[in-house]
Amino acid sequence: MRALVQRVRYARVRVEGLLVGEIGRGLLIFLGVHQNDGPEEVGWLARKCAGLRIFPDAEGRMNRSLLEIGGEALVVSQFTLYGELRKGFRPSFTDAAPPDRARALYERFVEELQALLARPVPTGIFGAMMEVECLNEGPVTIWLEKAPRPPAP
Repeated sequence: MRALVQRVRYARVRVEGLLVGEIGRGLLIFLGVHQNDGPEEVGWLARKCAGLRIFPDAEGRMNRSLLEIGGEALVVSQFTLYGELRKGFRPSFTDAAPPDRARALYERFVEELQALLARPVPTGIFGAMMEVECLNEGPVTIWLEKAPRPPAP
C-alpha cells in the first residue's frame, strides 16, 4: 500500500465540477492499493498518516502530527501510484489491486483514519475522474509505503 502525503493549508476534490471533499490545514493523502495488500497494510498506513510528525512545533521544527494539531485529512484513491515504467513510456498497472478489492481496502483505510483522528475524513469518489486542488505548505511531500506480504503459495 502506498500513500503520497502532502502537508496542505487546504485541499479540495471535485468530480464533474461538483465539490465532493474539502479540508483546511492538514494532509492530502493520495492512496494506492497493491494487489496483495490486506488489513495489516491498511492499519499500518493509517497509523503512520495520523502520527506523521511533519507539522511545525513552536520552534518551527517538523515535530507535530496531524493528531497533535487537530488537523484534517482528505483521501483520494490513486491506482496510478502503482504505475510501472521499467520498459517503454506507457505505464503498466498490473501491481495495482483490482477495483473491487482496492475499493474495499481504500474504504477501510478511510474508516481507520477516521477512528484515529476522531473526526470525519472526506474523500474523492473511488474510480472517478477527479480534479484535485491544494496549497502545499512547505512544500512537504512524503512517500509512505508498506510492502504487501507475498501471496500464499
